[in-house]
Amino acid sequence: MKLVVVSAGLSVPSSTRLLADRLAAAVVRRADAEVDVQMIEVRDLAVEIAHHLTNGFPGRALAAAQDAVTGADGLIVVTPVFSASYSGLFKSFFDVLDKDALTGKPVLLAATGGTARHSLVLDHALRPLFSYLKAVAVPTGVYAASEDWGAEGLAQRIERAGQELASLMPKAERRTEPGVVPFAEQLAALEP
Repeated sequence: MKLVVVSAGLSVPSSTRLLADRLAAAVVRRADAEVDVQMIEVRDLAVEIAHHLTNGFPGRALAAAQDAVTGADGLIVVTPVFSASYSGLFKSFFDVLDKDALTGKPVLLAATGGTARHSLVLDHALRPLFSYLKAVAVPTGVYAASEDWGAEGLAQRIERAGQELASLMPKAERRTEPGVVPFAEQLAALEP
């Protein structure tokens, strides 16, 4: 099973990358099958993204990242928040993907920011974007403000979101905590 993580953090070290790593680990813990995790750092692709936007052709590293996203069984996307929305570099990466690359693909949405005031970015910016791209966003998005690191609640949100993504990814036997019904089974129970 292939999990691709797209991290759009700009600094090193980055709280965006830290959240991405924790989310990936949660998905791996929830899957009994072997999970191949590939990390894509969007900042490393910035020049190739700009060239692609202006000339229509991806460079080698960007083409490899596009192929990885297209071939993934599941996707985790994490962006820092700028001006109450995802970063421009994050959006530009998804602008240069094939229009059908994410159709039906399960995606875990996450963001980081300086204050809790920006937490609505998940529902007001990321969900509409990935809905437009025809991806299947898991119900639990994860937002981590500066004060969330080490505070109660973040770890539980990460685990819940990881479980939801793992349950939607194909070709894997899944583990669940006792008494927890996998998200895919919950969805199947709702269908007429």
